[in-house]
Amino acid sequence: MKDWGAMNGTQASAQDLLAARFESDRGRLRAVAYRMLGSLAEADDAVQEAWLRLARTDTSEVANLSGWLTTVVARVCLDQLRSRTSRREDLGDDYVETTATETGPDPEEAALLADSVGVALLVVLDTLAPAERLAFVLHDLFGVSFDEIATVVDRTPAAARQLASRARRRVQGRSTSAEAAADQVRRREVLDAFLAASRDGEFEALLTVLDPDVVFRGDEAAAKLGNDAPMRGARLVAEAFCGRARVAEPALLDGELGVVVAPRGKILVVLHVGFREGRISEIYAVADPGAIEAMELERLA
Repeated sequence: MKDWGAMNGTQASAQDLLAARFESDRGRLRAVAYRMLGSLAEADDAVQEAWLRLARTDTSEVANLSGWLTTVVARVCLDQLRSRTSRREDLGDDYVETTATETGPDPEEAALLADSVGVALLVVLDTLAPAERLAFVLHDLFGVSFDEIATVVDRTPAAARQLASRARRRVQGRSTSAEAAADQVRRREVLDAFLAASRDGEFEALLTVLDPDVVFRGDEAAAKLGNDAPMRGARLVAEAFCGRARVAEPALLDGELGVVVAPRGKILVVLHVGFREGRISEIYAVADPGAIEAMELERLA
């Protein structure tokens, strides 16, 4: 006869382990949801919904549970943002949005969380379309890759990148021109240092401008050219670029800093470059001629 008591104990133990694992991610998930929704109460609801879905799901095949939970929370938040947008359209001028200033059940806690994000940023984020807000928050604030974001918004990674780019321009447009200019100067300095170190084969110098968790990816056309993407980590990416940027130059790609690789004057590859805390955090190589043709390119001196 089966030992049902032992089996029930095993199931309870597994559930306890799953709950403990979820609790270790709760703070980050709540931060993601709050930046998406601007409401502490709605953020807690989104996190609770993620727990309910986790409890009903067989996660034995999930390799990255934290990433899976982030995706679930992001989808729940996206649904809420779309519902919120729909209510605005239905109610017109009678609709009053309160999420950016909501205090919820614990005013002190909400105030602390709002301070960590910045009420001004929440107000700006509220002007973005739902998919733009999601792409910007996940990528720029939490470093989620565009490949992962694409699965949430049901678009290609390139389209997800464009969503974040449009959102970033809107957010920067609400910043003071001095702040935006200073940030652009800092990023340009980092990019120039990266290209110089790459041309000269200075491995250690490359490491100083690359985020430790930098990710290098590329489209299918770039892979056919022999790019070794995808890869993660500063040392691997530095090895890949060391001594290889002799025909690369800085450029604006759809208004964002990037790199153009143009041997003999013909553009072969463009590199979208992401930044985080003063270092390069992401490089995405695009070699598809149609995609390059559709970009607004401006080479920088």
